[in-house]
Amino acid sequence: MRSRYSAFVLRDADYLLATWHPDTRPATLDLDENPPPKWLGLEVKRHEVQDASHATVEFVARYKVNGRAQRLAECSRFERIGDRWYYLDGRIEP
Repeated sequence: MRSRYSAFVLRDADYLLATWHPDTRPATLDLDENPPPKWLGLEVKRHEVQDASHATVEFVARYKVNGRAQRLAECSRFERIGDRWYYLDGRIEP
């Protein structure tokens, strides 16, 4: 989760796509928002391992756009394939 947050901060679409589960991965990812968000931090609220191949991570990412504070709260699902964990999908939290 932390590496994916860092990839958003660095606008590294290649890394994000490489760590996205093949069943849910988009064909492309455009991170060229204008103006770009200024990422302020990531707080992992909790993580839970369901079994050897499935886990969830609940987090809050804070950022600003045009000086206005925003937050993204999500509960993300991950699946392990081989030796690597992949982002499967997420549910936006209120």
